[in-house]
Amino acid sequence: MTQSLSARAAELGLHLEAAAAPAANYVPFVQEGNLLYISGQIARRQGETACVGHLGAEVTEAEGIEAARLCALAVLAQIAAATGDRLDRVARIVRLGVFVASAPGFRRQSAVADGASNLMVQVFGEAGRHARSAVGVAELPTGSAVEIEAVVALRPLDAPSGQPGQPAA
Repeated sequence: MTQSLSARAAELGLHLEAAAAPAANYVPFVQEGNLLYISGQIARRQGETACVGHLGAEVTEAEGIEAARLCALAVLAQIAAATGDRLDRVARIVRLGVFVASAPGFRRQSAVADGASNLMVQVFGEAGRHARSAVGVAELPTGSAVEIEAVVALRPLDAPSGQPGQPAA
């Protein structure tokens, strides 16, 4: 039986909220070939922005790392929505783009981004290792401290199932 992405998350003590609806004129994800492009996801808890402000000012590094982790959970929720919650459809996480609202002088965007990267490796193992950018920005939607976009490689629907990151048998 195919394991669901939400069941894998629950196994790890993680909870996937429902995938967020777009806040403007865009779609939450687009699949082109075997690549799934996920629009920017902010840190939310029960539908509300979970971490507001700038790293190095109102937001501590530890809070930023947690915000990045919540953004990664939102990315997982979009992957689940796009794949029918099928873990075996995920071949690998290809890339994360991590945007960190940063006060002048804050230079630890990469440390904040590790909150998301670590979660992807926790969920997908080696298939969760990815290319990444971590960029400091002046402002993000709703005042969010962190926003993350992703590119995910998928297996075709008709491909034999395998473990994420492993060739299908």
